Amino acid sequence: MKKFATIMLTLAFAVITAACSSTATSRSAGQTFDDATLTSKVKTEIAQSQGVGQAASINVDTYRGVVSLAGFVDSREKANAAVSAAKSVEGVKDVKNNLQIKPSK
Repeated sequence: MKKFATIMLTLAFAVITAACSSTATSRSAGQTFDDATLTSKVKTEIAQSQGVGQAASINVDTYRGVVSLAGFVDSREKANAAVSAAKSVEGVKDVKNNLQIKPSK
């Protein structure tokens, strides 16, 4: 009976561990949490350096430490400043700049 309980506990641990691990195309629960934390820190850094209005117009997504910035900004300088702000956050591995400059009226 004791051996059966040990086997069942080992199997349960293996199933739980496999469910929380990452694969080549997915993230573990820990990686997802880390990415969400990075997204929040990058958004905060952009808001502090450029203002809340600018930060609101920039979408920030993170996947395995790589930050993607998207949206429309007023100038190339503002886009570069947003990229610099994102790169300054500890834990960011790379920044993909998908920001577009608003067309002039």
